[in-house]
Amino acid sequence: MFLPKNSDILLSLINTMLRDKYSSLNLLCDEEDVSVDSIVTPLENAGYYYNEELNAFVLKD
Repeated sequence: MFLPKNSDILLSLINTMLRDKYSSLNLLCDEEDVSVDSIVTPLENAGYYYNEELNAFVLKD
């Protein structure tokens, strides 16, 4: 899976995939053969965190 470098595009892509296809971040990473860190790190640097309850990356308070 190609991961965009732009954090806004990455956020949109990952949240769409989590909403439409995958029930968890770990499942997405396993199925798409990408590391969790390759998604979490750039999104955390952009001010987002993964909320397991919502199954989405959301803005930090």
